[in-house]
Amino acid sequence: MAWSRYQLGLAALMLLTGSINTLAAKWADNFSATGCGGTEEHGFQHPFLQAVGMFLGEFSCLGVFYLLVWRDRWRPEPSMAPSQPFSPLLFLPPALCDMTGTSIMYVALNMTSASSFQMLRGSVIIFTGLLSVAFLGRKLELSQWLGILVTIVGLVVVGLADLHSSHDQKHKLSEVITGDLLIIMAQVIVAIQMVLEEKFVYKHDVHPLRAVGTEGFFGFIILALLLVPMYYIPAGSFSGNPRRTLEDALDAFCQIGHRPLIALALLGNISSIAFFNFAGISVTKEISATTRMVLDSLRTLVIWAVSLAVGWETFHGLEILGFGVLLVGAALYNGLHRPLLARLPRHVEETGGVAEREGLLRGESTAINSES
Repeated sequence: MAWSRYQLGLAALMLLTGSINTLAAKWADNFSATGCGGTEEHGFQHPFLQAVGMFLGEFSCLGVFYLLVWRDRWRPEPSMAPSQPFSPLLFLPPALCDMTGTSIMYVALNMTSASSFQMLRGSVIIFTGLLSVAFLGRKLELSQWLGILVTIVGLVVVGLADLHSSHDQKHKLSEVITGDLLIIMAQVIVAIQMVLEEKFVYKHDVHPLRAVGTEGFFGFIILALLLVPMYYIPAGSFSGNPRRTLEDALDAFCQIGHRPLIALALLGNISSIAFFNFAGISVTKEISATTRMVLDSLRTLVIWAVSLAVGWETFHGLEILGFGVLLVGAALYNGLHRPLLARLPRHVEETGGVAEREGLLRGESTAINSES
């Protein structure tokens, strides 16, 4: 069945905003500017402040949700089902996981390329599958186990590509290795977040935009308050600001004042996460969860192509191979092979659309707020 213009628009919006989110964050990282008190020019390395901005973008999804509720009330026949009563504190544990995982990933983005950052996030499939078996009692299909194994191979290939390309990038080999490991470590936390959402949140049938906005609210408030002690905690060589503390928000604002384009990059990051979540949820509802997974994989290709075009990265064939292997792993895990098997004469069983809309951990490796 052909897509309508509305469905095409949603798919394009998801692909565009998802790509902008990572590219805008990397663009901000590439800026250099003088800081407060006339300090010499240095790189804009403020991962925790960027994470606060991302949660602000997620928080804005609450406004979109209530706008949709208000519009629905004025319709002759309301289409939105009334939500069940629930405690907002239910979202606190997933929000803490989201906050930790996102902060680690923004730290890692300072150490590695944008394309490798996006590709290595595919490792969430491995930890999601294992944790769903251990804590949710799920039984993975053979194709899902095969998808996990293929994903591991893809991660090894991407890692080798990073090692091979580290000599012609601005990052040291030790930074690239640390960054890649941090990204994979963050996916363990993201997988824990997904298990918590599946076990405690989804049974309350909370609207996805409301869920994203509530988690964004907790993440924004908590991490914004943590910026105060981070201003005084020494971090040594791990820090990228002149005071060598864990985070220096004042230095960030001074740099923004001296280089206003940094503000544009941050604004692109904040706004894109809100539109990306809205578009992703709408794609799942209007088309299918499988389409959402395919679009999420395509944005990795867009990010890599743009990074090459603007000179942030150099071309390496291993990255294409790694991306292809990761794509096959994600396709197997999410059941994309089923429609292909259904076309074979020997395959008599039809695969219905129900399989495309399976639960979060069975068939779709994306958290509620998938761009954290």
